[in-house]
Amino acid sequence: QVRLVESGGGSVQAGRSLRLSCAASDYTRYCMGWFRQAVGAEREGVARINHNGDITHYTNDVKGRFTISRDPAKNTVYLQMNSLKPDDTAMYYCAAQESWRCSGGLAMLEGRNYAYWGQGTQVTVSS
Repeated sequence: QVRLVESGGGSVQAGRSLRLSCAASDYTRYCMGWFRQAVGAEREGVARINHNGDITHYTNDVKGRFTISRDPAKNTVYLQMNSLKPDDTAMYYCAAQESWRCSGGLAMLEGRNYAYWGQGTQVTVSS
C-alpha cells in the first residue's frame, strides 16, 4: 500500500504560481492524479500522469496553466500551477492507483478510479 504526502499549498494572489508536491512511499508501479475540492463543491480531477510519465491528461479549466510531472529519483509527483485564478481555490489531493488498474484515457481524472489518497494541501488564490 502506497502512502502519499502532499505539500506546497499556500495563499497567493491571482496570476502567481505554486508548485504542489506529492511524496509517495512507492510510486513506480502507480499512476497518479491530482484532484481538488472547493468548499461546497464536488471533488474534480485536475491532472493525471501514468506510471511512465509519458501520458498526461488535464481538465479543460487548467490546460495551458498547470503541468503534472514526476521525478523517479525523488518518488515525487508535482503539479506546477501558473496563472492562478481565484476559482482555483480548493483543497488539493494527490491520488494513486496500481498501474495495471489504470486506463489510458480521461477515466483517470475520475476519483472513483483511485485507491490511495493523501491528506490534501490547501491552495487559496485571492483577487
